[in-house]
Formats: sequence, structure tokens, C-alpha cells
Amino acid sequence: MSEWVKSERQVERERVRRSRARRSASIATASTIVFIVLVVWGITSSPGWPRVRETFFDGEQFVAALPDVLEGFLLNIRIFLISEVLILAIGLLVALARGIRTPAFFPIRALATLYTDVFRGVPTILVIYLIGFGLPALKLQGIPFDKATLGIIALTLSYGAYVAEVFRSGIESVHPSQVAAARSLGLSHLKTMRFVVVPQATRRVVPPLLNDFVSLQKDTALVATIGPLEALRQAQMHTFNTFDYTPYLAAALIFILLTIPMARLTDHLAARTRRRRGA
Repeated sequence: MSEWVKSERQVERERVRRSRARRSASIATASTIVFIVLVVWGITSSPGWPRVRETFFDGEQFVAALPDVLEGFLLNIRIFLISEVLILAIGLLVALARGIRTPAFFPIRALATLYTDVFRGVPTILVIYLIGFGLPALKLQGIPFDKATLGIIALTLSYGAYVAEVFRSGIESVHPSQVAAARSLGLSHLKTMRFVVVPQATRRVVPPLLNDFVSLQKDTALVATIGPLEALRQAQMHTFNTFDYTPYLAAALIFILLTIPMARLTDHLAARTRRRRGA
């Protein structure tokens, strides 16, 4: 069997495409470098730059605050990871509850709808205040007093409502014929949701879920308002002592280093989903 060989026209076409790609990459790189140089030159040559550098870009303050900010950021990560697991569980359960059509379970569906309406309507920081200061004020048995735990509860309640709607949109995007086919094979409603609908819905909602978790990672900083020594709180303490805002910049850079890879992963998964659908 003879080996397939590309035609001269195909080889030339591929060579031209590679040449155009290299030229486009070179132009983009050069224009980006020129743009960055012009921006840096414009900022550093402005009259107010010395004050900006002293207030926001003080190297000594950055080095002094960085260890404490990093230590606080570990708490942000713990809050994020625990909240993420709880949010996924609550969001999926609420989405499934809203999809129940049996009249006897109407109170459950109504309660799930009320939950999503309330916690999507209340700002996250207000939920954190209500949980972080309101629950301990009740002084009831079994109520946690640890501020990080209270922050996790507040973030879970707030983001659980958003994630529930993401899951619900994914479940509703599964074609009814899938459900009909599963039921015709003798699967119960519960097994149909478990083995047919939910797996398909989960794959479809991964990109929007990751978008929500990028926002969640940033919003862990809001827990600082009730007291835990996370990254923002550590930066605040340094700023209060020195009246220099460089520690805030250190905290911002640490958050960026985590959120940008997550954002790029979200874009990659969204593009892959579009390619699979032929878009």
C-alpha cells in the first residue's frame, strides 16, 4: 500500500499559513512591547509619579508585608476550597428541588425558589454581616463563633443560589427526548436524573461554574469585614501602621496570580465546548 504524500499545492498552502502566523505573532509582539514601553514612560514621567511610587510601589513595604499577606492568603484558599465543595452540593440539590413537578413536593420547590430569590437579591457582603455578626449575637447552642467558619457559611449561602441557577439552566438544556428515552428503558425519575440528565448538564455548565468560582475566590476577601486574618486583613493592618498602600498592592497581586489561570482555564473550556458543538 503506497504511502500518502501531500501535493505541492497543499505543502505550499501550509507554508503560507505558517508564514502568516509567524508574521502575525511578530507584529502582535512588537506592538505590545511598544505599547507597554509608551505606557510605562508616560506614567513614570508624569508629575505625580514620585508620590504614587512612594504610596503604592514602596519596595520595602512590599517585602515587609508580603509574608503576612501570604500567610493570610492561605486562609483565603481554605475558605475558598471548603466553600466550593459546599456550594456545589447545595447548588445541585436546590436545582433538583426546583425541578420537582410532583404536587406533593410543592413546598420543597417553593422553598428552593424562595432561597434562590432571596440570596441572589441580597449583596454578598450584607449576607456576611448578617451571618458573621447576627448568628453569634443569638448566643444559641451549637452556633459557631469562629469567624472563618461563619464566613464560609455566608459565602455558601450566597453563592449556592447562583450556582443553583447555573445547574438548573444546564438541566433544562438537556433535550426532553433524553428523559423520555431513559424512562422508556424503565429508569425511574431519580435514576434518570442521576445517570442521564445530571451528567450531561454538569458537562455543559463547567465554564459558567468556573466563572462563579473565580468570583468566589475574590469574594473570600470580603470575610475580612468580620475579622479573620486573611490576606486583605493582613494588608489592612500593615497599612494602618505605615499609612502606605503598598500592602494592598501585594494582596491584589497574589489574588491575580490565582484568578488569572482560573479565568484562562474557563476560556479554554468554553472554547472547547463551542468546538464540540460545531460553533
